[in-house]
Amino acid sequence: MADTVLQLERVCKSYAIGTPAESQVLFDIDLTIQKGEFAALIGPSGSGKSTLLNIIGLLDRPSSGKLFMTGQETSTLDEDNLTRLRGQAIGFVFQSHYLLTAFTATENVMMPMLMQQGRPDKSMRDKARALLDKVNLRQWQDHLVGNMSGGQQQRVAIARALALNAPLILADEPTGNLDTKSTDAIFELMRQVNQEHGTTFLMVTHNMELAKRCDRTIELVDGRIV
Repeated sequence: MADTVLQLERVCKSYAIGTPAESQVLFDIDLTIQKGEFAALIGPSGSGKSTLLNIIGLLDRPSSGKLFMTGQETSTLDEDNLTRLRGQAIGFVFQSHYLLTAFTATENVMMPMLMQQGRPDKSMRDKARALLDKVNLRQWQDHLVGNMSGGQQQRVAIARALALNAPLILADEPTGNLDTKSTDAIFELMRQVNQEHGTTFLMVTHNMELAKRCDRTIELVDGRIV
């Protein structure tokens, strides 16, 4: 599994276990994603995509089965170690950005590093600025993100996701709120990062045209990969 970033073995997820309202959402999910892949996760509403993404993102635990992240089996990890692994291994890009609008682009990109190191320093700021340069936002480094367009904010979010050099980026409908031109630009940016740095991407999308441009499409229907 040296080149395996993510592996799920017979992962199931149920809610309200042991009660009359018990409901199973995921059924025996087997999934392997290798280093450098750019994969799309698709499926209709209610198929279990959000539940699966939360489990992959180490935000929720499966009811049964095993999940390996960068070779480490996660079921035996306590919450502190799970949080530590999540910070090291996964970057997140969301449709709604979750940026701090009262802070500048540079300060937003610095946030993951600040949370990890505890206090800001020059190297942290320099890295944030270099990442913003990479996503073509050099002239916006010191602007408040609340004054930026949706496409610019998503670029800041991608730079923030890259701040800790995570091997896996989970992108949840990253272009869902963008126009066609911005959608294409953001997708190409993620593809560029994937190809230049070998960063693995798993993108949840309803945009079938984007899904077709990925290396692989994983379809989830009624809690099962088809």
